[in-house]
Order: sequence, then C-alpha cells, then structure tokens
Amino acid sequence: MAIESMRTPEDRFQGLDGWDYAPNYIDDLPGYEGLRVHYVDEGPKTDAPVFLCLHGEPSWAYLYRKMIPVFLASGARVIAPDFLGFGRSDKPVSDSDYTFDFHRNMLKAFITRMELSDTCLVCQDWGGMLGLTIPMDFPAIFTRLLVMNTSIGIGKPAGDGFNAWRDYVANTPDFPVGGLMKRATPILTDTEVEAYDAPFPDDRYKAGVRRFPALVQTSPDMQGVDTGLAALKFWQEDWTGDSFMAIGMQDPVLGPPAMQWLKKQIKNCPEPMEVADGGHFVQEWGEEIAREALNRFEGN
Repeated sequence: MAIESMRTPEDRFQGLDGWDYAPNYIDDLPGYEGLRVHYVDEGPKTDAPVFLCLHGEPSWAYLYRKMIPVFLASGARVIAPDFLGFGRSDKPVSDSDYTFDFHRNMLKAFITRMELSDTCLVCQDWGGMLGLTIPMDFPAIFTRLLVMNTSIGIGKPAGDGFNAWRDYVANTPDFPVGGLMKRATPILTDTEVEAYDAPFPDDRYKAGVRRFPALVQTSPDMQGVDTGLAALKFWQEDWTGDSFMAIGMQDPVLGPPAMQWLKKQIKNCPEPMEVADGGHFVQEWGEEIAREALNRFEGN
C-alpha cells in the first residue's frame, strides 16, 4: 500500500541564505518507491573520500552549510540527505508512518544506492541516533567518524530535559521549527531561521518532526533498542577507523555528560573538541569543527 505524502513546493527553497547547492532526488529506493528523497552531492564523484552528513530533529541538510565548503576545499565529496519528513524530501502525512526502522531502512537503502567507499560518517542528534547504527552493517564503507551532540538509543531514560521536550512536541502539533532553532541557536539570523522553516508550509507537513522525539528509545521495549545495543558493541569492540568528537557545551540534553558517555563507548576515540558557545545544533559553529576534524584525520 502506497504511503500518502506531501511535497514541499520548490519555491520555498529558492534564495535561501548561504545555500546554493543543487538538489538531487531519488524516488525508487527499495521499499520506498514513490517517496522522493532529497540529497546534496557535491565534489568529485569518484576517487575521493566521502563525508556523509546526517541531520537530526527538526533540521535538514541546510544545517551543514558551514561545514560543506571546508570538506569540499579538501578535495572530498560531500553527501547530505534529508530524512523523509524533513527538508526537501517527501513528507508522509500520517504520524504512524514514521518509525525507527522506517528511517533506518531508508538510510541503508540510500547508502547502498550511492555505492560509497572511504566514507566519514558525520552525525548529530537523530543523524547519530540512526547513523551510529549504520557502520556495523557496512564496515567496509566507513573509515572515519565525526560525531557531535548525539547518542545511541539503548532503552535508558533520557532525563527531565528530554522528557519536557518530548511532551512539548507531543502537545504542540504545529510547533514553530524556525523559532525552536532560534531559541536553541541565538546566533541565527532571521533569514537563516526562514531557511529552517522552509520545508514546512503548515502543520500538515510536520508529521516527521512531531514523531522523532517520541521514537527516542527511552525504555527497553521500544523499536530499535536491540539495534542500538548491537551498534554499541560494534563501536566498543569492532570499530577500527579514526574518530573525532565535537561537543556543543551549551546543549542542555546532549551536552558534555552525554557526550563523555558516548566517547567511552567508541574505541580509541580521542579527547573531544569543546565548542564553548555551541549549543545542541553545534554545526552552526561548524567551520571550525570541520577544519579541526580534517587536521586530526590528516594527522592520523
């Protein structure tokens, strides 16, 4: 049975501040036929290292606009998809269509289609909740990790701050995405706020952003806990690539304590870069992070 979805009008994405990357689309991923997935794909298409940049809630590939130029300048290829329900990707209208496996399996199908190699996983928030479960299924593809303000869902409570956020979203079906980004990231300009609002003309387009908080595995019976535990074992025991961690120190939920826990789970993860003024969406301080990550990787 086909999934009913909506498509944000293209004119919503015209002239966005700091964003002039051509859109790319796939609409025939196995299991997702008819749902159009958007992605940025810049730089050399062969014989270059890849940076696969995964956004989270409630953002989209635009979040990486300060990091993409740095990666490209190094000669790398940069791929930044939008999850279904986000950005320029199609948006299933039913909240119930969105599950952990719905997103994860789409990501796996996308990576398979792109035929990647020598890839650095770049992830934050749900980009990490999902993305950190992927390399164990593609160990030959992923050689580096750049991880920021995220976690792995293993069925543990997430704390009062997260619970308040989840309750807010559950009770605010048309919550202001741009307004949320501005509160969490005061350095954003009005035009940047508009870019974060662009994917969502009204609440009919917001099922995906409504659902992500409810999918965080805060109890052991939730979908994805077994996957998270398997991923944890992979990072603890089997990961052999280079890692770089950056922490937005002002993040009240996935800040220093959460990231220090995650650091201990990643085999041979070096001491993190601390972004003193950075909040949850630490990619907004991303130029410095990208440069430092490249320096660290090249040094290794």
